[in-house]
Amino acid sequence: MNIRHLFLNIPNLLSLLRIVLIPLFLYLVFTPTVSHRVLALVVFGFASFTDLLDGWSARKLNQETDMGKFLDPLADKFLVISAMVAFLFLDPLIPLWMVIIIVGRDLLITGMRYLAIRKGTELKTSKFGKVKTAFQMTSIFVIIMVFILRSYLSKVTYEFGTSSFIKYNTVIDIMNSSLPAKWLILGPYFIMALVTLLTALSGLRYMGSNWRLFLPPYSQKD
Repeated sequence: MNIRHLFLNIPNLLSLLRIVLIPLFLYLVFTPTVSHRVLALVVFGFASFTDLLDGWSARKLNQETDMGKFLDPLADKFLVISAMVAFLFLDPLIPLWMVIIIVGRDLLITGMRYLAIRKGTELKTSKFGKVKTAFQMTSIFVIIMVFILRSYLSKVTYEFGTSSFIKYNTVIDIMNSSLPAKWLILGPYFIMALVTLLTALSGLRYMGSNWRLFLPPYSQKD
């Protein structure tokens, strides 16, 4: 099978489209207006939909390839990592260690998947991994909605001072405050904490199921 056929089938094109949409999504989500962040939500929702569509089309059109098996989850990881890193800059309450765990896990699994291909075998997956990915996508969608609501409330009322309040207060301070919208402020932090936990558990499960990949030989030719 030639390189052109590997890339130019419908499932792989959908995976590539998901990657191409990332710069547009980042531009929109970093623009602090309600309209831009609504568009960011639409772009992310469409990109997430292509994840379902490329898997379905690969099975329906009988276009499953090794390239597609590698490219599909890689596109998911790029999309998720881009959003998580963006959140790190958009919400001062989200700590760096959460993003490091999420990014580190995804890079590790990508490396394991590449190693499995070199060895001529497949990475053992589980439903838990798929649940983790679905939860990540849903969480990103919800967090963007929170950002939209924050932008809207900051525009229509002076009482919702999220920028200064978040910047100079800790999670505990905000929890103990009397601010009416404090759970809207704390929402992304707690969602990210749960995403981090599920991502870490998923990574440990992958390593436990695929630990033999780390043993030699490291390719079919070795």
